[in-house]
Amino acid sequence: MYKKAYGVIETLAPLHVGATAGEESGNLNLIFKDQFTQTGIIPGSSIRGRLRSQMRQSHDEAEASYWYGHEAESELSEKTTESVVKFEYASILWLPVFCPGQPIVWVSCPKLLKRYKRIAGNLSNLPDPERLKYKGSQTLTPLNINGENKLFFNFGFLTVEGTENLSAWFPLGNELPSVVVGDDEIGMIHDMALYRQSRVALEKNQKRVKGKAFFNTEALPEGTFMVFPIAIKQLNPREPNGEPKSWQPFGKSHQGDVYLGGLESIGFGHCEITVKGV
Repeated sequence: MYKKAYGVIETLAPLHVGATAGEESGNLNLIFKDQFTQTGIIPGSSIRGRLRSQMRQSHDEAEASYWYGHEAESELSEKTTESVVKFEYASILWLPVFCPGQPIVWVSCPKLLKRYKRIAGNLSNLPDPERLKYKGSQTLTPLNINGENKLFFNFGFLTVEGTENLSAWFPLGNELPSVVVGDDEIGMIHDMALYRQSRVALEKNQKRVKGKAFFNTEALPEGTFMVFPIAIKQLNPREPNGEPKSWQPFGKSHQGDVYLGGLESIGFGHCEITVKGV
């Protein structure tokens, strides 16, 4: 049996989790994406590795190995153990997108909202996310054009067909200006919203590009909200003093600042993780 919990990730800086060098010309560093919505994800192994590192710093190797499993000593080693805490991938819940006149609108789609509803488990009284399609939050102030409420994105106008109280769909409780679009539209909006940066490698002794070392990097923008499921194996463990043993990824707090993904040296990856249901 497993106890269910979940984690919420808020990006405080651009987040790149994916390839370090794509096959495309120009060396485009791509992020990992969900195959259906074509929106960014963070593999569960990346989250597990970061939290394991956090626990090593705050506790010790034995405690980290207990909760996250013993690491293999080599590629051929079989001395591994099953982790007590298990993580699935993190998917986008709300993605900030530049929108003239707003200036930022958080966007989601029914498929992503359905996953959050299933993960959170306490949202059964909320309406089917399909009914929220093209609905905006109460904090949204769309443009009124010829009697219709519209938002302008780079690919054109989007008609907002009414407003709803979407505060329950924001896991940290703050209802932001937002809109729900179709599952077939979120991928295009997602690509438009990605943070992109061009980089070059310079010579050591002068500001000149080294050979043809040119990099293009894409990342999820600052202000993205993501959610991932957590399963905790119920073993009823005890501390040496007899107290129940509990998983505490951030000590006594259920919230902590971490760095996820790569390119930390250039300011990427700063996130805040909030664990709920533990």
